[in-house]
Amino acid sequence: MNKELEHKKYLNKLSRDKWIVTITRILLLVFLIALWEIAAQEKWIDPFLTSSPSRMWKSFMEFYTEGTLLKHTGITVYETIVGFTLGTVLGTLIAMLLWWSTFVSKVLEPYLIVLNALPKIALAPIIIFWVGNGITAIIVITLLISIVTTIISVLSGFNEVDEDKIKLLKTFGASKLQILTHLIMPASIPTFISALKINVGLSWVGVIMGEFLVAKDGLGFIIVYGGQISQLDMVMMSIVVLSIIAFVMYKFVAIFEKKYS
Repeated sequence: MNKELEHKKYLNKLSRDKWIVTITRILLLVFLIALWEIAAQEKWIDPFLTSSPSRMWKSFMEFYTEGTLLKHTGITVYETIVGFTLGTVLGTLIAMLLWWSTFVSKVLEPYLIVLNALPKIALAPIIIFWVGNGITAIIVITLLISIVTTIISVLSGFNEVDEDKIKLLKTFGASKLQILTHLIMPASIPTFISALKINVGLSWVGVIMGEFLVAKDGLGFIIVYGGQISQLDMVMMSIVVLSIIAFVMYKFVAIFEKKYS
């Protein structure tokens, strides 16, 4: 009975601590927003250079009323999801192939290292020339940024699986495919989830960089356009919208992690 009571107290403490952390986060955010607004109103900072919450809200409502905010946001989200999905799926498949063939893995290892170190934005002019000036180019840039990281991360997870367990399955006559599906992949789920978390950020970086270069729509385009016409309220509003959507996307990955970890 005492153990059950102690366990119940422990669970209540965890729940209470979680609520305290959540409320503290919200209060901190409200405080920072209020401080920012007061600083702008009292001219402690130049609102032209830093904008302010009220000015960003006004810009947000203008875009929303015009009906262009959902259009730009939808395009950016679409590009990000497609690039994120392609980078994750193709990267994982290539990692499987490299694990399957040690020879191919050793041959391609230096090329992967070089590609990982290479700033992918340097390839953007070539990509634009190959696939055109549009959404396809943005998705390809996003794919290139995320796929190499996925390959390296997932392959490292595959190679870190206990060799003794692999040998044990081999002694029972398991094929390489069975080892991959029943041991390697389940054991590498934490590594795969870590790759997903990294890819969320990399995908957004790829999309925004691509929109900076070639887009005529999207949140990245609004940021560039706002900077060109000195409308920093528009720029800051777009950055806040991006932050919220990126956070939501990350939370979906966190839910996936909680479910399968």
